[in-house]
Amino acid sequence: MTSAEKAKSEPLIDLQRLVVSVRRRRRLWTSMALLGLILGGLVAVFLPSPPTAVAQILVVHPDDSPTDSGTLMRTDVAVLQTTKTATEALKKLNSTQAPEEFLKDYEGLGLTNNVLQLTVKGKTNEEAVARAQAISDSFITEYISRNQAAAAAEQKALLDQRNQAQNELGSIESAIVAEEAKNRNANPAQLERLYSRRAELTSKISDYDGRAQEAGIGTPKVAAGTQIVDAPRILPQSFLKTLATDAGIGFALGLLAGLGLAAVTSVVKDRPVLRREISQHLGASVIAQLPKPPRFLRRSRAVTSRRRVATTLVRAVRHEGGSVSLLDLGARQITAALAVDMARELAEKGTASLVDDLPKTNLRELAGQGPIQVLDRGDTPPAAGERRIGVGSVEPGTSWTDLEVLGEETILVVRTGHANTEWLHTVARQLADRHIPIIGVVVVDPDPRDHTDGTLWDGLHTALRGRAARSMPKPVEMFPKKNGHPTPYKRAKELGNADQPTKRFAPVSPDNAEAL
Repeated sequence: MTSAEKAKSEPLIDLQRLVVSVRRRRRLWTSMALLGLILGGLVAVFLPSPPTAVAQILVVHPDDSPTDSGTLMRTDVAVLQTTKTATEALKKLNSTQAPEEFLKDYEGLGLTNNVLQLTVKGKTNEEAVARAQAISDSFITEYISRNQAAAAAEQKALLDQRNQAQNELGSIESAIVAEEAKNRNANPAQLERLYSRRAELTSKISDYDGRAQEAGIGTPKVAAGTQIVDAPRILPQSFLKTLATDAGIGFALGLLAGLGLAAVTSVVKDRPVLRREISQHLGASVIAQLPKPPRFLRRSRAVTSRRRVATTLVRAVRHEGGSVSLLDLGARQITAALAVDMARELAEKGTASLVDDLPKTNLRELAGQGPIQVLDRGDTPPAAGERRIGVGSVEPGTSWTDLEVLGEETILVVRTGHANTEWLHTVARQLADRHIPIIGVVVVDPDPRDHTDGTLWDGLHTALRGRAARSMPKPVEMFPKKNGHPTPYKRAKELGNADQPTKRFAPVSPDNAEAL
């Protein structure tokens, strides 16, 4: 699979990396959750909710039916929250407050098809109760007057239709009298039509009278039934309940905001937190990892882990010629202590010294009195058999041309989530350009649940980036003639292997070439 195919197969957002990044930023979202909890408690203490009065109103609807789905009550709630009702209530209270502002202090809720609950806020208990009473009275007055006006309009329309029918009935009666006065010359068919029309008009007049009476009777029922069934009263408030509610809301909002901010920053900053990502971006395998050093407890366990890792690193570099360097990226103190532990391990079987080029640390103080000699960069050349460990940094601002002085090979000590992807690529590219191979990476403060593989499987020449790139071979003739017979190899000192990743193995001797 090529790099382009790998880029296409990689998801836009790695959920595993996102979860690990959010978990590593637990200080951020826990702090924001705690801050929200504190702010919610302060709001409950210093900004308590105003006194609230509640009242219930029984509303009788003239057109009510068992199949009503609450439409009439929703209409009443909408009418309650109008500026007309608010203005009438303010007049009863003799208040100069704007109706639009007053509407924000109360609200209605339909409990059933005929029961309306009114909730009103006020500065004091007395004011809240007075406001609830005024609003209830204004609503009832407006509701009754509106129904009376509707009933009166319906009654008037029915009476008008009755009057028109009576006028037409009078003309029909006159026509009947005139036709009957003709005696024998009267038209029986015409009389039959007039009699039928008279009966029809008489029935309509009777119907209009009944309906008009019913319309007039409906208004007293509405006026008598619509009333306050639960007088305005102050809702009891518990300080502890309010405190717990506000604090819980603040905690939830702070936690959500913190998690969202942690997720967004983890995506935007693009800082690798998985072993797999660190090894891929640096082009070197993860050979060891160290937990974050504790501040108070379990220091002895951290020291034991660090010394164990130092022993592992010494085994990796012991059989290699030349010097080696430890380059820090976000874990300065651990890098310095790890270098001292490695120097002490090497000093047990020979001469070992440290080259101090790590800022803001004191290697001499860490090394103490002993066989380890701490030198500055460029002091003296190494003696025969002396092993040197250079300690430096690859943080932004590093002088790349001075890294060769610290060591021919290097071990990177990288803190998880410290550097972004671009800077990891810069470090790997600069080390490759300086022909400084990376033996491996020591990851500091990894995620405890990170079980990704930090080993590169594309080949040892990729896993140990550029270790054999310092001696690029020249093209040689594969089958030169010697004594008339072809030999497959030249002498060992004339032969190089560009793909050799770790050690340079001696090639086959020319004496055995013909046998091979």
